[in-house]
Order: sequence, then C-alpha cells, then structure tokens
Amino acid sequence: MTKDTAKNTYELDDTITAISTPLGEGGIGIVRISGKEAIKIADKMFRGKIAPSRMESHTVHYGEVIDPFSRQRRDQGEPQTQEVIDEVLLTVFRAPKSYTAEDLVEISCHGGYLVLSKVLEQALNSGARLAQPGEFTLRAFVNGRIDLSQAEAVAELIRSKTDLGHKLALRHLKGDLSEKINSYRDKLIDILVRLEVEIDFSEEDIEPLNKTEALREIESIEKDLENLLATYHDGKILREGLNVVIIGKPNVGKSSLLNALLKEDRAIVTPIPGTTRDIISEYANFKGIPVRLVDTAGYRISKDTIELEGIRRTKIEISEADIILLVIDDSEDVGTEDLELERQIKNSQYFIVFNKIDIVSEQVTKKNEEKFMDKSFVEVSALKGDGIENLRQMIISSALTLKKDQTQGVILSSLRHKDALTRAKRSLSLAKDSLHKNLSPEFVALDLKAALDAIGEVIGKTVTDDILNKIFSEFCIGK
Repeated sequence: MTKDTAKNTYELDDTITAISTPLGEGGIGIVRISGKEAIKIADKMFRGKIAPSRMESHTVHYGEVIDPFSRQRRDQGEPQTQEVIDEVLLTVFRAPKSYTAEDLVEISCHGGYLVLSKVLEQALNSGARLAQPGEFTLRAFVNGRIDLSQAEAVAELIRSKTDLGHKLALRHLKGDLSEKINSYRDKLIDILVRLEVEIDFSEEDIEPLNKTEALREIESIEKDLENLLATYHDGKILREGLNVVIIGKPNVGKSSLLNALLKEDRAIVTPIPGTTRDIISEYANFKGIPVRLVDTAGYRISKDTIELEGIRRTKIEISEADIILLVIDDSEDVGTEDLELERQIKNSQYFIVFNKIDIVSEQVTKKNEEKFMDKSFVEVSALKGDGIENLRQMIISSALTLKKDQTQGVILSSLRHKDALTRAKRSLSLAKDSLHKNLSPEFVALDLKAALDAIGEVIGKTVTDDILNKIFSEFCIGK
C-alpha cells in the first residue's frame, strides 16, 4: 500500500483533536486540533483581540476559550452556564508548515484534567472528532512531512529512558536511517531501469546491462545491509533496554543488590528470609543503557503455596532475561540450592555474584569460587557498595558489541526494519546468483524488485494496512 491508498483507507478528511500532554496536574496542558476545519473550529471557541482565522502562521495569541453554545442554550430557556472555560495561549500553524502538514491549532491552557477535558469538549462540540492513537503522526507521514521510519522515531523519542536512547531516536527522526535507505533504493532503481530497457527493447540494438558493474553495485549494497543488520542487537538494547534478573536463595542479598545497583532503597531489606515474595522491577541508567532490574523471590525447596507462586514467577522472569545475576551468600558454603539454580540457567547468559564479601575471609571466598572457576563471577558487598561499579561495567560490556565510536553512525533498532532488510538482503543474493548464472534479465529484475519493495517498507514506500495499524496503535493519543 502506498501513501495515496493510505489516504483512502483512513479518515483523513476529518478534523481531529486530542489532549497532547499527559493527564494529571501541571502548569500547562495542550489541546491540539488538526485538519482543514481546525482554524474555523478555533474561531468558534476562542475569544481574543484577533480571531484565529486572521492570525499569521506560527504566532501565539492570548485569549479565552469559551463555550460557544452557552448563549444558544440560554436563548432556548436552558439554565445559564459559565461562558469562559479558561485563559489560554493559542498558536496557529498553517499548512503545510505544521507537524501534520495540515492547518493545526495548539491551545495551551492550565494543566488540570478538568480544564483540559472542558477545552477538548468545546473542540468536539465545534466540529472536530477525537483523534485515534498516533493519528497526528500518521497524518504527518501520509502528507509527506516525514517517512515511516521517522514516524516510528517519534515514539522512540517519547519512550527513551537514557541519553543514548534519546540520541538514537533523534538521529532516526532527523532522517539518518532514511537517507541510507533512500541511497540503496536509488542504486537499485538505476539497475532496474537498465534491466527494464534491455527486457522491453530486446530486439533493438540496445547496449545490454554491464553485469560486472551491476554485480559490484549489488554486492556493495548487500555488504552495507549486512553491516547495518549487525547493529540491531545493540540498537535494540539502546531502544528497549536490558532485562537483568536477580535470582538466588532467600536472604543472600538480592534486594540489597537491587538497591545498590539503583542507588536507592527500592526493595525492602530485612534479615528475615523470604521477605521478597513477589517480583520487584525498576529501570536504571547504566552509562546510557536503560536497564530493567528485576528482584525475584528467593528460591528454596518448599511446599508453601505463596513461595511456590513466587518461584513460578521467578522462572517466568528467568525465561525472559537478557542477563541473569545469580547471587550467592559468600559467608556460607555453596549449597545444593545454589548449584540447582546454576544448573537451571546454564543455557542463559549469567554472572555469579558473590555477595557479603565484607564479612567473610579470603579463604572462604576462594573455597566457594573454586566451584565456579569456569564461570564469570564478581565479588561484591551490596551493603557497602564494594564491587558494584565493576558489576555494572560487566553487564554493559557483555551486552554491547559496538565500539564507542560506532554508536555515532546509523544503528538499526526496530525488529520491523531488521525483518525488512533481511528479506531485502536475501533477494539481492538471489539476484546476484542469477547474474552469475547468466539467467534471463527477467529473473534478475524480479529479485531486485522484491529487494526494492522490502527496503521500501522501512521508510513506508511500500506498506500495508496491518503495518500502519500496528505502528500507530502503539502511540499515545495526541501524538
């Protein structure tokens, strides 16, 4: 599906409105209106020195939002209502120089739920309809202001939890990925044009495609795609974060370790074994990497119903972990339950964390560590903070494969993009094989078109209803 068919699929002739700031109390809240009737609707509900229809684009004006229908209700004998809703600042953005490339009005009012709801109600009563999730950004895409990868970057930017994730989203929004994808498309289109000429005018005296040159260009694109796909693992971590699960027997210091890694008291810590009965999770920033730290219930052989449920949930978290921290109390001998837990996670990426080194002798520590000599382990004191920074660095180093200077380039972070470019690379490989085997140019052209379509999915040159629905349904309403 192209942008033109998207215009027919979605109700893009309507004027839409929504609250574009988080609900709750705040100094300012914004109600946004976009569409061909946006400025007319603003005329009905705004009272100031100048009507919105007479305002210049990108100018801000003070005034009041009123209930335009209160006078009509009084004339009809209904009880009088308060005419003024709020004192506001109204900004007009005239098409095409707006976020949606349509006429757009933003009303900045006092940031309370009741006030925002009443302003939104006046916009709805004046002829707008409530926007669907992501519909403002969808219109920006359909109207050609941004491509699909940039639209997805808007959501990435909103959800970013660290500086590195924020910078990655900004680069995508700026169009770094789009620029690279468009360069691939231009090269493939050029090869396809030369192939189509050879196919359509086979009986004419037309110079055939230079296969050596075409192979060189296809191999160059294929290599670039391979390098780009190799960045996905790290891009996914920068975008979504690492899922780090802390496991161990009761009272080995799992909750203390969580608090130490977070640098705050998030989990309750007591000397009583089994204090943590449920899953506790919190995000932390490890040198620009978002990390979800999960504290789990202590593992021990038990028939207690609550403990069994906690262990069941722990196993679910283990199955979804990127990295597991198996905490062992270094002041005690390694026990059967410690070894059983290590056996359960042997196919996962994990570290052994020997805790409580501040209260144990080096001799005892050495004895315990000898049982895990072929494993990655670290010594810490969660209570005093010893070794915690070393553990953070181990987590980051084991997760990221990119070098620091490579994080400045284009990085793939979306599974959708990875899937599309993997298919494109596969089609390029088939086209290359066809050229090597001197097959008919029709076969080569077929594979190149498939590669072109797959690459086009990244920026929305070729896109289906299902893809658009999935992408924009994950947005918040008002964006």
